[in-house]
Amino acid sequence: MGKGWKAAGKLENAAKKGALFTKLAREIAVAAKQGGPDPEANSRLKMAIADARAESCPKDTIERAIKKGSGQLDDGTIIEECTYEGYGPHGVGVIVECQTDNRTRTVSELRLIFRDHGGNLGEPGAVAWMFERVAMVAGKKENVGDPEEEAIEVGANEVESGEEGSYVFYGAPSDLDQIRTGLNGRGWDVTAAEFSFKPKDITQLDEAKKSEVFEFLEALEDFEDSHRVHATVN
Repeated sequence: MGKGWKAAGKLENAAKKGALFTKLAREIAVAAKQGGPDPEANSRLKMAIADARAESCPKDTIERAIKKGSGQLDDGTIIEECTYEGYGPHGVGVIVECQTDNRTRTVSELRLIFRDHGGNLGEPGAVAWMFERVAMVAGKKENVGDPEEEAIEVGANEVESGEEGSYVFYGAPSDLDQIRTGLNGRGWDVTAAEFSFKPKDITQLDEAKKSEVFEFLEALEDFEDSHRVHATVN
């Protein structure tokens, strides 16, 4: 019995790893399609490759995704970026950015996830008013000093502490590259630079409701077609 549970656990972990590699490869392909196959001239691709390597994504998978995105390899599929909106449990606003080769499948499965957790998938614009479109740049630096001063120097409007000693800088969407290059020039190791959705207000929830919402958001994160998930919760 013990060996059976261990085998099942290994299969589950392998399936999760495979789904993660699929997501990483899609981001690489989309980045290569938009900015070309040279990571030194394409910052989004460079970070996508770094993320893939950090997760031990196979080299062949990375190279194939670059070729697919840049048009050097045609396997008959087209990866599209699309955004969906809806309400999660307890009225939490949610925006899900997806990368998919089949919009019909994606919408159907997303609707099921929302419904199973007491939410509902809405029409375009349903919750967009609850968010602000921003440039988001995350990074790390030794001996940061005053992070707010760093934000002013690179043209960011706001900075907050992130995970594992990192900081997240927010600015106008048009200032994304300015903030990224500014931080690089000031010795920051930039780990993410992208357009994002920042909630204007946080939905107040007690601990029991938070638990239900986080379970829902985890299901969205695990969904193979999801790329980024934004919600009006901390």
